[in-house]
Amino acid sequence: MQRYAPIWTLSPPRISSALVRAGLSYEDMLELADLAVLIEAVQHGSLSAAGRRLGLTPLVASRRLAALEAEVGVRLVHRTTRSLSLTPEGEAFLPHAEAILLHAEDARAAVAGSDEGASGLLRIAASVPFGRKVLTPMIGGFLAAHPLAKVELLLSDTVVDITAQGVDVAIRFGELRDSNLVARRLAHNKRGLYASPAYLVERGAPTRVSELRHHECLAVPTATRQWVFERKGKTVRQAISGRFAADSMEALHEASLRGLGIVQLSEWNVREDVVAGRLKEIGLSDGAVPDQGIWAVLPTKQLIPRKVHLFLDSLSNHLS
Repeated sequence: MQRYAPIWTLSPPRISSALVRAGLSYEDMLELADLAVLIEAVQHGSLSAAGRRLGLTPLVASRRLAALEAEVGVRLVHRTTRSLSLTPEGEAFLPHAEAILLHAEDARAAVAGSDEGASGLLRIAASVPFGRKVLTPMIGGFLAAHPLAKVELLLSDTVVDITAQGVDVAIRFGELRDSNLVARRLAHNKRGLYASPAYLVERGAPTRVSELRHHECLAVPTATRQWVFERKGKTVRQAISGRFAADSMEALHEASLRGLGIVQLSEWNVREDVVAGRLKEIGLSDGAVPDQGIWAVLPTKQLIPRKVHLFLDSLSNHLS
């Protein structure tokens, strides 16, 4: 999964055109892979991580970095088995390396044509319900439109390390916590409280936020169980309790269908259940479940592959 490969896999005439537009010589082109190793290693803290991002073994990544240092004639990084840091010469060289790769990617885009489709392997991470209900149906159309593309969909209800797993894009909800990553908001994510008709007949429906403390609330197990609401532009936190908890949204969803309590879920996740009458939405007079948004999270803002741009455009259109 060589992230920068497209620029040097162009046919010879298109390579020449790309090089002219980017201001690079053919010799410069041969070193792009080495520059990519340096940049990824610095961004993600190790040669092993750089190798995973670029589809290289740690040994090959180390050799590429050594070749780059030999070419420029100075040591660029201090590296041990567990850490990596730039030397003063490396700090001075890094912006130039980034600029070269940016120009190279611009050159590729200039000669690729706007009608070029996605190609290569695209690794996507998402939650289990979103992957099953939203992404999988959408990906079928994406693959049909881009016959040279392949997709690996990694589904988990936990937040994965997208750098360590070589993920091109992760779909998450809520604001980004890791400042080393890049997030792009794709769509709204309307959320609400839902319960089965049987539960509401037995226990009644809460009408105010404070009444939730008297109900069975289905949530993930945490030391302090709270739900967050918005009230006139302010955040309101309500302590909740319940006899059932799970670290899987699929399990909480199923528990709500079986009448075990009230659950907080996204509208897209329960739409079919509401239409079929299996769940009912609960409206509170003094608080609303906040919209966390649907976000695409990328490992870096630089040199985003065309396949990722095309996938995000397709997903944005699907969500809208």
